[in-house]
Amino acid sequence: MVGCDTIRRSRTAISVEILKAALEGAKKTHIVYRANLNFEVINRYLALLQDKGLIEKKDNLYITTKKGREFRELVDELGL
Repeated sequence: MVGCDTIRRSRTAISVEILKAALEGAKKTHIVYRANLNFEVINRYLALLQDKGLIEKKDNLYITTKKGREFRELVDELGL
């Protein structure tokens, strides 16, 4: 397909992008744009990351937890 440079990202890579976007706290819209995802996909990932304790929601902001920061650092170290 000409002009199609779409590369599928792993679930881990998408999760790390979300966690990076929320390091200092971010609204859902900011995370959508930063991670280059749509709202349907981001909702599923945010729910999963919250269930695993990697991100938390306070008011309208999503914030990466200590566990989330540790996970992100480990993934970066491993080069995943």
